Amino acid sequence: MIRRWLVAPLVAAVLPSPSLAAQRQDSLPLKTTRSVDFTTSEGTWISLDVSPDGRTIVFELLGDLYTIPVTGGEAKRITAGPAFDSQPRYSPDGKTIVFLSDRSGSENVWLCDADGSNPRALTKGDKNLYASPEWTPDGQYVVASKTSMPIGSVYEIWLYHKDGGSGVSLTKDDKGPAPGPPGRGTQNNALGAAFGPDARYLWYARHRGGFGYNLDLPEWELAIYDRQTGKVFNQTDLYGSAMRPVLSPDGKWLVYATRYDAETGLRLRNLSSGDERWLVYPGQRDDQESRFTRDLMPGSSFTPDSKALVVSYGGKIWRVEVPSGQATPIPFTAKVHQDLGPLVRFETRVDTGAVLVKQIRDASPSPDGRRLAFSALDKLYVMDLPGGTPRRLTSDSVHEQVPAWSPDGQWIAYVTWTDQGGYVEKIRADGRAKAQRLTPEPAFYDHPGWSPDGQRIVAIKGPRGPRVAEHFGPGYELDWLPAAGGAPTRITPISGGGRPHFSRDPNRIYVYEANEGLVSMRYDGTDRRVHIKVTGFTPNFAPNPEPLPADEVLIAPDSGRVLATSSNYVYLVTLPLVGATPPAINVADTAAASFPVHRLTRVGGDFIGWTPDGKTVYWSVGRSFFRYNPALGDSLAKAKARADSIRADSLKQATKEKPDSVGRARVDSLAKLPAYEGERVDVTIRVPRDVPRGSVVLRGARIVSMKGDELIEKGDLVVTDNRIGCVAATCAAPAGARVIDVAGKTIIPGLIDIHAHPWPTWGIHETEVWKYLANLAWGVTTTRDPQTSTTDVLTYADQVETGDLLGPRIYHTGPGVFGAYLEENWTSLDDVRNTLKRYSEFYHTHTIKQYMAGNRKQRQWVIMAAKELGLMPTIEGGLDFKMNQTVQLDGYPGSEHAFPIMPLYHDAVQLAAQSGITYTPTLLVSYGGPFSENYFYEHYDIHDNQKIRRFIPHEEIDQRAERRPWFRENQYVFPRIAASAAAVLRAGGNVGMGCHGQLDGMGCHWELWAMAGGGMTPREALRVGTMDGAYGIGMDKDLGSLEPGKLADLIVLDANPLDDIHNTEKIRYVMKNGRLYEGETLNEVWPRTKPLPQMWWWDTEPKSVK
Repeated sequence: MIRRWLVAPLVAAVLPSPSLAAQRQDSLPLKTTRSVDFTTSEGTWISLDVSPDGRTIVFELLGDLYTIPVTGGEAKRITAGPAFDSQPRYSPDGKTIVFLSDRSGSENVWLCDADGSNPRALTKGDKNLYASPEWTPDGQYVVASKTSMPIGSVYEIWLYHKDGGSGVSLTKDDKGPAPGPPGRGTQNNALGAAFGPDARYLWYARHRGGFGYNLDLPEWELAIYDRQTGKVFNQTDLYGSAMRPVLSPDGKWLVYATRYDAETGLRLRNLSSGDERWLVYPGQRDDQESRFTRDLMPGSSFTPDSKALVVSYGGKIWRVEVPSGQATPIPFTAKVHQDLGPLVRFETRVDTGAVLVKQIRDASPSPDGRRLAFSALDKLYVMDLPGGTPRRLTSDSVHEQVPAWSPDGQWIAYVTWTDQGGYVEKIRADGRAKAQRLTPEPAFYDHPGWSPDGQRIVAIKGPRGPRVAEHFGPGYELDWLPAAGGAPTRITPISGGGRPHFSRDPNRIYVYEANEGLVSMRYDGTDRRVHIKVTGFTPNFAPNPEPLPADEVLIAPDSGRVLATSSNYVYLVTLPLVGATPPAINVADTAAASFPVHRLTRVGGDFIGWTPDGKTVYWSVGRSFFRYNPALGDSLAKAKARADSIRADSLKQATKEKPDSVGRARVDSLAKLPAYEGERVDVTIRVPRDVPRGSVVLRGARIVSMKGDELIEKGDLVVTDNRIGCVAATCAAPAGARVIDVAGKTIIPGLIDIHAHPWPTWGIHETEVWKYLANLAWGVTTTRDPQTSTTDVLTYADQVETGDLLGPRIYHTGPGVFGAYLEENWTSLDDVRNTLKRYSEFYHTHTIKQYMAGNRKQRQWVIMAAKELGLMPTIEGGLDFKMNQTVQLDGYPGSEHAFPIMPLYHDAVQLAAQSGITYTPTLLVSYGGPFSENYFYEHYDIHDNQKIRRFIPHEEIDQRAERRPWFRENQYVFPRIAASAAAVLRAGGNVGMGCHGQLDGMGCHWELWAMAGGGMTPREALRVGTMDGAYGIGMDKDLGSLEPGKLADLIVLDANPLDDIHNTEKIRYVMKNGRLYEGETLNEVWPRTKPLPQMWWWDTEPKSVK
């Protein structure tokens, strides 16, 4: 039985002291409703400091600050509340502590008195991250490393006066030689500022650029910064890096961390002689292969007499004598009490009945505005506006996409696609005649568009072969062809996939090329002009940050404006004539744009367009179509602004006359104009769901049901239609049932990959998705993709449900909720609600991915809005252990990727277990060290595996198997991460399996084996891959175990995985939703006898030529 922690309600919590209660008054908006309480004598990543009088240690634990006597004892909590406080350091006089806190809503540097009282902010801002504050020896200044959110490119060391001011960067101009691979930019990262007795010289660790994966060492070296000259001098040159310097008060000793083989230790340097020796080995593993948001090592401190170092490792606090290295534990006991937000987890049942189509694609209204053409399930539809019934225009089995109306509204051009290629076709808009093929030869076509005179069609054309293989690369061109049909004529090669279109000039074709901007040309490709470059979000984590280009830009018929999309939002942008150099307009902050920019959508939009008269723009979201009149929207916005101004004046007057709630209520009752969002039309299409019929009995197998510890050594399993009817030692066969002898086999539930990325081709869709096939063939019967990048998955997932595509159940979050990571510019909870409505109301996802969406306050807004809208959020772990713990405190039900700090000790294990979060460590892309997928590629030959070659195209195999990086086995960290995950599991927590799309199908078995490599038992690993995954996505009522009434998703194995977890690969059959397939071939054996169709990659190997 899976254990779940019962978290105590707050009313049962022990009342805090008055000083601690006062600290709870901060600006974090989330109301806590639960608490966790436990006692611990160990901690994870304990940063500490020793008071100047040598009597007290201050340290951090789970976001609170504690003190103990320097000899140890019971810890006294001196800061409390939902804020995350960390990295404390005493002032030289011992009266003040500097620390980091997000109590203002975003992380800043704070000061408090030595007893934790009187907290006050030293820095202000809502878009920064800090690390390692430290005092100058005179106590007048504080230095701290600062970077920008959400990821940060590099940390700079800033100097602040203790009494205030904005501070100054000391290392902004540090671009000298530093470790780190090329391509990371020129700025050097600076962390771990430290002083000895001489305040002139600041020691720190530096490297070039930001973070990375699968790193080579060294990454960091020590340097000193001369505060008089501003010069920087390197101080180390070690393969294992040099990090987190600590200097003794007497100026004699330097301690720093470095990697030796696979472990991190502390080196002691005599600053007079330069001699060095090991002081501690092994110690706490460093964080240099992560994002080091809590510095590269926990903070430590010399005693005031310089005779010992007080440091944490192994979950304990130690006194280490200098120079002997003799270590004595400093015991502590901390009574942990943490207030938590409500766990935002919802139970979701698997849909039954007809499939309600979730997405219409490339919807466009007819020129007269009375009809709507679009594709749904990759078939061409037309409906009358506003409330007509959608109807297909053809009965063809090929994919039909991107419809375009002729100027007279009589015809619709569109493209078709199969693995054999596609064509440009047209059909009468009333559907009264068969479609006409316009292009004579198969190729890849996209985005057909009519010239204003209706005589020509322009389209993107590319080679069939690469597109079948999922590439949009070289070889694409812009073509035109006669509207009556004929051979295409090349206009120009292109590098992007923008939609060709026209203004009112019939002789110029416009197309958007992201790297260049909106360009136009004549039919012969001459007279090429660039009209505008629209950009959006600037990724501050890039080596040389530049604004990202917009996703699409379309010229208005009058050529005076453009319509653009960026980060899923729709913008109307003024297009000025400025001369030879085209204007560059950034839409990320519309108020700061160089020319008028209006964001038209609060929830977002896709598939944008102009009507021919230029008076209306349109877009789609999910299955909803929107038309928007910019002139009407502008006039209503101005009217609303006037009304709001009047209301503000009335509010001032009313509060003067009657400054109570009655007066405010009267003012609030003043009429407020609603925001104009255009006309919305919801398109309803229902299609039968694929459900098999009949009963089958799997007889005589060992059944590992994952219902608690249940194990049936020899039993039967009955499936009727798509649900399990009986699981027992003996089951009666229903009338007419087929009985399949599986004696000697083992049946387990189908695997559930809750961090999958089986991304199929975007835009023009595949007719078979090899990633889906590979997952199903290896027994992955359910996937949840936590960040799909595009909305194409809405259509693909529906096609799996209707049986048009073969694959696992495809669940997803849709594109990530990036917030400040992109250009949401959230300033209120209402802003976040609007963003999340895109998912609850239009995409109909029941989960979302909060992808490092801003500061603590903004992340709390996301969890609050998600709770209101019935959405289960999971988060991008982001190599940030500090953020990982704050989301546990805030009630997030899921966390993706490994916690980069290892190992986890009792405090972190208990918080993860008791918080209710599902921790999905995705070991194949391990954080904090080389990816474990490299380990498996080193140990398993996938290239000549015939099953892999059947389900994965050869080029994909070569990319993964032919030339790989190599790491010595002791460098891999996945056993350490898996051991911590096992500890969370055994403490009553929930751990999910996430394979990350590294090797679809087989990769999930590697993930399970990696879990077992960290000490999980085979049953525990199976639980992670089945029942815990189902619980993690809220679907454990239907999925995850073999029980009567649940959906029939299972694997029949030739060998027992409880004996050896590697036996999960030995698959005889896979059943998904009641259909039984051969594991080696995916030929269906029940209820139909149906071979898998021929796949395009089966016949791509070269033949010998004699």
